[in-house]
Amino acid sequence: MVDAPRLISPEIAETYGVSLSTVTKTWMQHPEWPGSTGKRGRFKEYDAAAVDKFVQDHAARPTVDLEPERLYTAQELEEADIGVTAGTIRADRSRDRWPEPDNTAHGVNRWRGSTVTQTMSKRRSYRRSSHGDEE
Repeated sequence: MVDAPRLISPEIAETYGVSLSTVTKTWMQHPEWPGSTGKRGRFKEYDAAAVDKFVQDHAARPTVDLEPERLYTAQELEEADIGVTAGTIRADRSRDRWPEPDNTAHGVNRWRGSTVTQTMSKRRSYRRSSHGDEE
């Protein structure tokens, strides 16, 4: 019988493209983080499938499903449930963390769906759950 694949924290960080600190100080502190299955060297091992399920349930940003050529306002993006609010978009623009609008006709900032999809794919993905939230 072959054992299920197991990962240690540096391998988890590499697999999911996040820092070791994110894995150890954020993800592993979450109450629903899977229990360890053993040790390898100085690191605890975790079942790879259980880690993947945790990442999909708690850390993966939802897929943005927007029409690539359609223009969206910040409010329309929030309503499309892309994972950020219109206020966050405005705040991030002022801090150069959100791209310039693709169209500003009539003083309205609008972004193409393709621009938003590309931007969201690069954003940090961890979502904190509020105390008392039950899914």
